Amino acid sequence: MHSLAGKRIVLGVSGGIAAYKAAALTSKLTQAGALVHVILTESAMQFVQPLTFQALSHLPVYTDTFTEPDPHVISHIELADKADLIVVAPATANIIGKMANGIADDMLTTTILATKVPVMVAPAMNVNMYGHPAVAANMDRLTEYGYQFVEPGVGLLACGWIGKGRLAEPEEIVEAVAAFFEKKSASLKEQDLAGKHVLVTAGPTREKIDPIRYITNHASGKMGYAIAEAARDRGAMVTLVSGPTTLEQPAGVKFVPVESVQEMFDAVMENLPESDIVIKSAAVSDYRPKTVQEHKMKKGDGPLVLELDKAPDILKTVGERKTKQFVVGFAAETQDVIKHAQAKIERKNLDMIVANNVLTEGAGMGSDTNVVTLLTRFGEQLALDKLSKRAVAEKILDAVLLKLSQRALSELS
Repeated sequence: MHSLAGKRIVLGVSGGIAAYKAAALTSKLTQAGALVHVILTESAMQFVQPLTFQALSHLPVYTDTFTEPDPHVISHIELADKADLIVVAPATANIIGKMANGIADDMLTTTILATKVPVMVAPAMNVNMYGHPAVAANMDRLTEYGYQFVEPGVGLLACGWIGKGRLAEPEEIVEAVAAFFEKKSASLKEQDLAGKHVLVTAGPTREKIDPIRYITNHASGKMGYAIAEAARDRGAMVTLVSGPTTLEQPAGVKFVPVESVQEMFDAVMENLPESDIVIKSAAVSDYRPKTVQEHKMKKGDGPLVLELDKAPDILKTVGERKTKQFVVGFAAETQDVIKHAQAKIERKNLDMIVANNVLTEGAGMGSDTNVVTLLTRFGEQLALDKLSKRAVAEKILDAVLLKLSQRALSELS
């Protein structure tokens, strides 16, 4: 689960049938540690009662601009000033029109008009309403104001129409909120990797058996791509050597697509001399077919024996050849995780290793989260809770920079 601990989120709920999903959204944001202040419009209360949101958020729910329980503050100004983010979900065509045109005639719209914090909008309405030029123009205006949108889904709507207009699922909105805070956190960091060359490997490799078949693994590349993007955003010059994935190529990095272990080995060695930091998150085949068949192998009656040779050990070779480089490896294990990771640090001459048990919920290949422990060659350990892969990437880079600064101080002394 994403950590939103201490984040103050104002959740505006307007009057659509999707208001029931806002209850689940309130629950998930609260479980992630956020302080969720819910504002219901008068129409929203026709669908869901304030008590529902109070029970889920454990905080008072606001419904009326003129109800002021604390005489020392004006409620909508207090919320507008103290919020870290305002989320409007569901956002009907009506509330979108009000926001776009500066109308402030209820608790929600007065709070939005008074705030200086970012506003995230999750539209939900009939497909024809969503496509109406007036609604489109209002959303364009809000985009110009800097509002962010969580796109609605496509499917069967409550009105019976099929099309775009259903509210994004609560999990998707939570992802968008978490991404907002992660991006904000990254932008607040100094460009602490400026001038550094970071070499990252990601994804699986494929070892051909014949023109049709190959050996591979379940790696998605998500962790490596997150590291590359985080390093780029912190000012680094990034080279991303990637095996085959379905991910979009990150902008602003040198992208080197490869397929086999040998291709990845060659690309890494070519880029190693200019690199300051090497983070090898790719899941590379340890073995490859001894012989690649020229034509498709035909199925026989008996068992098939496939003879394999050891593939080049990229990480070990980097450890042998490194000069100034700080080298980080990954250890994806299913048992005795720390023991195997510690042994790998020594065996491959690493500076740090990122270890995880792929059988742990939220830590498997292909997931959007990870649960890892960072270990250094000096025996230090840092266990992280389940975080998004981008958040894990930031923690890895923080740890690398800390060790590099310590290394620099020791060299001076």
